[in-house]
Amino acid sequence: MCRNIRTLHNFAPPATTDEVHAAALQYVRKISGTAKPSAANQAAFDRAVAEVAHVTRHLLEDLVTAAPPKDRDVEAAKARVRAAERYQRA
Repeated sequence: MCRNIRTLHNFAPPATTDEVHAAALQYVRKISGTAKPSAANQAAFDRAVAEVAHVTRHLLEDLVTAAPPKDRDVEAAKARVRAAERYQRA
């Protein structure tokens, strides 16, 4: 799957509309194989992004968990540490 799509579930504060849209856009780009659709495909591309974002928002609202919400800053720091370790070895 596309590396740019981030986990959106169980964060405090919850995922924003912009984050959901960005994830939907990345997903549709990956599936369609294009970052910028042709004029002939633009309407279908935009509709797909809107529909994926809509379904994603519903999914996030319906998911339940017993785990406490994760802190975005803490998770970002962990990701930076993992990346530093991964790229030091290369």
